[in-house]
Amino acid sequence: QAVQYVNKKILESNPAERDLFDILVLSNNSPESGVRIINSAKHYGKGDPSLAMPDSPGGCRAHQVPQWIISGKQRDRGYKGKGRRDSLGAQLPSAISFTPGKVQAPSTPLRVVFDGDAVLFSDETDLIFQEQGLEGAVQYERAMEAIPIGEGPLKAFAMHLGKMRKKFGQEGSPIRTYLVTARSGRDMGIRAIKTLREWGLPIDEAFFMDGAPKGPILAQIQPHIFFDDGLHNIQGAQNVGVPSAWVP
Repeated sequence: QAVQYVNKKILESNPAERDLFDILVLSNNSPESGVRIINSAKHYGKGDPSLAMPDSPGGCRAHQVPQWIISGKQRDRGYKGKGRRDSLGAQLPSAISFTPGKVQAPSTPLRVVFDGDAVLFSDETDLIFQEQGLEGAVQYERAMEAIPIGEGPLKAFAMHLGKMRKKFGQEGSPIRTYLVTARSGRDMGIRAIKTLREWGLPIDEAFFMDGAPKGPILAQIQPHIFFDDGLHNIQGAQNVGVPSAWVP
C-alpha cells in the first residue's frame, strides 16, 4: 500500500512521470503458478505485479533490479555470500527478509530504515573495530573525517529512494528515510553526516545509537523495512514488530 501511495502522489504531481516503483515477484516455482500469484495480488488489491522465474532468459538483470530480498525461509538464513547471481550471472546485492507475526508499520508514508556500516556505508570501519577495538575505530574515523566513507551494498538503492524523495518538499512527502547506526554521534557521527552530504543523499532523520539496542527507536519509527547486517539487530526489530532484512 505504501509503495502504491508513493506512485499515486508522484503521478498527481506529474502524470507523465515514469520513475515509479514497479512490483516484481521472483519465484522458483513453475510458470503456471504465476497465474495464482497474479490473481491473489488482484484479490487483495495489490495491483498487477510483474513476474520473473529465475530460469527465464535474462533473470533479474532484464528487469534492472537494484535490490534482491531473499525469502526468510530457514534454508536461506544460512546464506553467507555478498550477493546472489541471476540466470545470466549478474551479481546482485541481496538481503534475507524477516517478517514478524504482527507487523506494526502504518500504511503511509513509505518508511525505510538503513543501518550504516556494511549496509549504507562500506565495512571499512567495522574491520578496524574488529582488529583494534573501539578506540582504534574512533582514531581511524578522526583521521579519515574529511574523506567520505566507501559505498555499502545498499547505497545505490538508497540513492534511488533519495532521487524519488527529492520530487517532494520536506512536508507531505510519501517517502521517509532514516539512518539508525551503532556509531556514536560524538566520536563517529561527523564522518557519516559528511558522507551523506557528499553523496547528496537526503536522510530525513539520523539516529546515532552509540551501541544501544535499536529496537526501541525502530518501534517509534515503525518502518516498512529495516536493513541491517547484524542478526542481533534483526532480532530486536522482530521483537517490536518491524519487518527487516539482513544484509550478509
